[in-house]
Amino acid sequence: MNIHQLLKHSYIRLLLILLLVTAISLSISFLIVKAYGLSFQDALSAFAEGAWGSPYVIGASINRAIYFALIGLGFILADRAKLANIGAEGQIAVGGIAATALCLYGGASGLPAGLVFLYPLLGAMLAGAFWGGIAGFLKAKMGTNEVISTLLLSFIAVWLLYCCVQSENLLKQPMTTSASLPESLPIPDATTIPLLFATSGYNLNLGLIITLLLAIAVYLILNYSRFGFNLKSVGFNAHASKRAGISVFSTIVLALVISGAFAGLAGGLMLQGDQQVLKTGFSSGYGFDGLVVGLLARGSVLGVFAAALVFGFLRSGGINLEMVAQLPSALVLVIQGIIILVIAGASTWLGRRGE
Repeated sequence: MNIHQLLKHSYIRLLLILLLVTAISLSISFLIVKAYGLSFQDALSAFAEGAWGSPYVIGASINRAIYFALIGLGFILADRAKLANIGAEGQIAVGGIAATALCLYGGASGLPAGLVFLYPLLGAMLAGAFWGGIAGFLKAKMGTNEVISTLLLSFIAVWLLYCCVQSENLLKQPMTTSASLPESLPIPDATTIPLLFATSGYNLNLGLIITLLLAIAVYLILNYSRFGFNLKSVGFNAHASKRAGISVFSTIVLALVISGAFAGLAGGLMLQGDQQVLKTGFSSGYGFDGLVVGLLARGSVLGVFAAALVFGFLRSGGINLEMVAQLPSALVLVIQGIIILVIAGASTWLGRRGE
């Protein structure tokens, strides 16, 4: 089998793109690090230590990949109908707000102690679904461009989060000192996400299991369900789909509702897993990074996981690189910009080849 035959396989092409993206982004990032006076070897060591240097940081990298994967799964589902949900950042924010409110004030006396963490996650999903559904309704009813509506809704959600953590009447912790931080109270231990392999030090989030189950569901929906067929049909030609008896309105709305629910769930997992307190900057750019994961996956569920893992380890390594080299936090944004440019170039090249 020659190289041209190998490149005909979509997963091999995807793997090559991932390797190219990783190599270029790391190379340029290390050059930037070197400009700050850190040797290439020290930079590589710092990155590796932060990404996979111990069971704990491996678990942290995979946990970050979970959030990227959820957002990516929602993106490719909506993308099947040619809908671009770029509002995951806002959907994460409203998911975090809902999860915080339910963790602190919701009460779950009727649930077994080991399942108390589930109902805030459900609330986060519903909040994200509602936020995505607004854009879906505007698109289906009035033809509003979902790129614009989801982006503007993200700004609203981020400011809503800001208001919630700035007001004691909402979610801000009670004022104890003049320097009281604009954040919520820590959530109760009973509402935190259980950990997997904690005794071995990995501390994997139970969200990994949830995400794997949802990935299977998305794969089945896209490839073997009537709804998946409707998504593809509406994306190909909405007018012809309507004449064929497909409800274009419900297909568009439901696609963005599900996409928003996945991002909202990511927000709930972030709140109940890693952060356990709601504060400004809560979403930390995961929504926009997850968008890139969805683009890189090119509609493949397996591609989502591959890209999410790359981004999870890149982010963990970048955080440690920033601390060791004393680099400005903007370096992470530079890395993301490099990755997006490489992805855009690779996608354009594949598109011109008809792939």
